[in-house]
Amino acid sequence: MDTVAVLGREYRPRVIDSALQRALAASGAVVIEGARASGKTMTALHAAASYVFIDDAGVQRLLEVAPRSLLEGEAPRLLDEWQVAPDLWNLVRRAVDSAVEPGRFILTGSSVPPDDVTRHTGAGRFLRLRQRTMSWWEKLDAPTGAVSISGLFDGDLPKTDLDAAPDLDTVIDNLLRPGFPAMTALSPTQASDRLRGYIDDVARTDIHRIADIRHEPEVVKQLIAALARSVASEVTYTTLAADIRTVAPAIDEETVSNYVGLLQRLFIVEAQRPWTPALRSRARVRTSPKLHLVDPALAAAALGAGPQQLRGDLNTLGTLFESAVVHDLTVFASRIDGEVSHYRDSNNKEIDAIITLPDGRWGAVEVKLGGQQFTVGATSLQAVIAQVDIAAIGEPAFRLVATGTGPILVTDDGTVTAPLTALAP
Repeated sequence: MDTVAVLGREYRPRVIDSALQRALAASGAVVIEGARASGKTMTALHAAASYVFIDDAGVQRLLEVAPRSLLEGEAPRLLDEWQVAPDLWNLVRRAVDSAVEPGRFILTGSSVPPDDVTRHTGAGRFLRLRQRTMSWWEKLDAPTGAVSISGLFDGDLPKTDLDAAPDLDTVIDNLLRPGFPAMTALSPTQASDRLRGYIDDVARTDIHRIADIRHEPEVVKQLIAALARSVASEVTYTTLAADIRTVAPAIDEETVSNYVGLLQRLFIVEAQRPWTPALRSRARVRTSPKLHLVDPALAAAALGAGPQQLRGDLNTLGTLFESAVVHDLTVFASRIDGEVSHYRDSNNKEIDAIITLPDGRWGAVEVKLGGQQFTVGATSLQAVIAQVDIAAIGEPAFRLVATGTGPILVTDDGTVTAPLTALAP
């Protein structure tokens, strides 16, 4: 469908597009979930043949008297923000059951409704896709990325390019450019203002749409800032609660856990699960997830970290950069049905990102902000992989050191190193 005619904006291709087409060919309905303003409506509308916006006032009146009429239209039909009217779920399920052809509906939602015993699970009828904010490859309009993640799984190694290394200022600028489609062209100051407004909206409005919480918005904003300080780390609810007690002295870990759960339902927080392979050593695999905010630029805004602050605080910059790499790897992996986890054991050996595919193939990724650190990253990867039971899970399809300011090259032992600006689906 022509997004210019409907919404007045030209569609920018997204990594999720091919996954959406596959899902529509395989199921009766596809649910696209993700944070508000991540581009779900545009992506779904681009693929749809007809549409209805459920949060429109006129549509709300139809819901009261003729809800089934909202399902009438050429397939695939978009039901945008379906969670505003959760009863639509069962209506869509029945419509899918009565149809022969797949790809009847696309549902989009920016929050997950609470489970309801009257709402069928949709198993066998619905496929779910997660729409994240734009990767660097998408927001920087770099369709010819030199290092393809899917290509690495197929054994395709990149050509050496020593000139591919960006400088630190470019890395910072790219990091602070939001992945929310409507914000990518904003100046750093405008983007920071918009992102702080986004956080304020989450704390004042969005979270109250899905739960009745007793704390003031400032507490939720402080929680988001605490999560931003801890992105890409195995943070505990005890640590988060301690950070929040500056504005809520009596808050406990259980309440903080509940609030983090609400932010996950709004897709503002995403957990990077642990990878738990069989080991040849006696080390114990740690099982705590890492938490990331939906977009690294949002994390920077929550911390009040602009270009000058990040240039002077390389530790914070490095943490945010790792979160950016994990974010983009997750976007790329979703295109090939992959998942991104992390590894850490009782000896404090770790791998920043493990990409696993349904067929059992896996790749290991270490993140280093400085390009000169790629040899350290390569050595670290080799040390951890050496203690994994390769006989049980197989050799990694690739080893990659993703850097901020490094070149593109392949070492003699086969390890690939590339800057994030060069990574592509």
